[in-house]
Amino acid sequence: MWKRVLVTVGLSLGLVATTCWPVSSEASILKPSASFVPSANTNALTIDDEGGSLWNCSFNPINPTQSAGPEFGFIYEPLIMVNPLQNGKTTPWLATSYAWSNGNKTLTFTIRKGVDWSDGSPFTAADVVFTFQLLKRYPAADANAVWTVLQSVSQQGDNVVMNFKAPSVPYFYYIADQVPILPEHIWSKISNPLTYVDAQPVGTGPMVIGQCTPQNIMYTANKNYWQPGLPKVQVLNFPAFLSNSSANTYLQTGQANWGGQFIPNIKVFYTSKSPYYHYWYTSDRNVYLFINLTAPQLNDVQVRRAMAYAINRGQVSLVGEGGYEQPSNQAGIVTPSFTSWLDTPLLSTYNYTYNVSRAESILEADGYKKGSDGIFAKDGKQLSFSVINQGGDSDWVASLQVIAQDLQAAGIGLTIDEMSNSAYDNDLFKGEYQLAYGELGYGPAPYYELRSLLYSKESAPIGQVASGNYERYSNPSTDALLNEYATTTNPGTQHSIIDSIEKVMLSDVPSIPMTESALWFQYDDQYWTGWPTPSDPYMDPDPGHAPFHEVVLLNLRPR
Repeated sequence: MWKRVLVTVGLSLGLVATTCWPVSSEASILKPSASFVPSANTNALTIDDEGGSLWNCSFNPINPTQSAGPEFGFIYEPLIMVNPLQNGKTTPWLATSYAWSNGNKTLTFTIRKGVDWSDGSPFTAADVVFTFQLLKRYPAADANAVWTVLQSVSQQGDNVVMNFKAPSVPYFYYIADQVPILPEHIWSKISNPLTYVDAQPVGTGPMVIGQCTPQNIMYTANKNYWQPGLPKVQVLNFPAFLSNSSANTYLQTGQANWGGQFIPNIKVFYTSKSPYYHYWYTSDRNVYLFINLTAPQLNDVQVRRAMAYAINRGQVSLVGEGGYEQPSNQAGIVTPSFTSWLDTPLLSTYNYTYNVSRAESILEADGYKKGSDGIFAKDGKQLSFSVINQGGDSDWVASLQVIAQDLQAAGIGLTIDEMSNSAYDNDLFKGEYQLAYGELGYGPAPYYELRSLLYSKESAPIGQVASGNYERYSNPSTDALLNEYATTTNPGTQHSIIDSIEKVMLSDVPSIPMTESALWFQYDDQYWTGWPTPSDPYMDPDPGHAPFHEVVLLNLRPR
């Protein structure tokens, strides 16, 4: 599902701190095969990824409220590509190499030569410096708060040198992989980059906008693309779908090649329909019940604890996600991917299992009394909330029905507000909600998701757009733990820090993890081959995950 959330990928600390890739500006990274003359069946590829709203045909990559779709990757590119499914394996992209120095406080990128923007203008190191300086001037565009650790960014010939205030190795992925590089010759003339409506974006990526309507984005191949012979896909269509059901039917009937949404009973509905139909799901992060910690009653940790006990996560997994997503734990550690990081004794101490009577006893001890309607109240105020959701996502709709029933049974009222994705994004990012159902970024260690969830620098005052930490959680000691993690490459120290952050999740209950989110990925290989598979997980395969979908696109070949 194309859910507009930050998608972040981290790197194993040892690799990032020591690896320096050789410069190879001439060879194509993806080793394209012989030239391809498109035929009627293979010149176009269609993505099927339900987004819950129509396209607004604005392609501003630094403001999610002004972004039409996944332009990062297809149009704009990062310095380095990383693979979240292979422990953060790096591949040179707009930078041909990188190196840490000065005690991991200086990061130097060698910028690739011979790259042009899609309008024919040359790409240079100056564009990279300009992009990062733009993030500094407009903090709202600094999605991962990189300027909280950066001290300076400067050009030295073909190199870009980044100096940090302190050792900051984990920030490599935010800087190298999660910042779309912008053309200075265009964006320097824009008066307000945050509100800029860009209908014809100019990037270094493999595609350009051919035509955009509210119903479909049609990308066409960038004739100036720097990787010789690529892309093989000449036309890329990305239709807009308002619900899973319509998107699933479109995929089932062969009108799309690349899917990325929840499909109930997929073997019957999809793969049985054609020998060319396949799917592969793997877990990558959590789906959360976000809690607005500034809202009355929800700012009471006892209410949040009661809610965590009141919800049957196993039933949410079974009914809402068809068993494809496993129940989460309250510590926020995805298993089995990160089992070694989970503090099992601590998790057992808090024992957040489904327990209605315990939820009720917590509320009663907190001064709440159940009324004749079965809902708890205190000081004349009922314990009743609303939750916002992306209404086109049938799995999340079903999950929230289970959650509402569970909370009701424990004396907590819940009203579900099914919204368009654009309206949902607006309310979530600005903190204008009580509860919200959604997900965050992830990486090859729990640090990255927990940072997106809890780091105060990613939040914002109510009414202003936050890049993460949508609950508005603020705790100086938690920030200090996250900052300390960024200064060490010692595995024992890292695990100890994550143990402490798990305790925050268990004691403060700033958010409630529900299920371990799947990378939804379906594909039809009748006309196109080269898809990621469990035996060759060369990149995150979800078409809604930027910029990784670019790597998948560039690996596709006509059958």
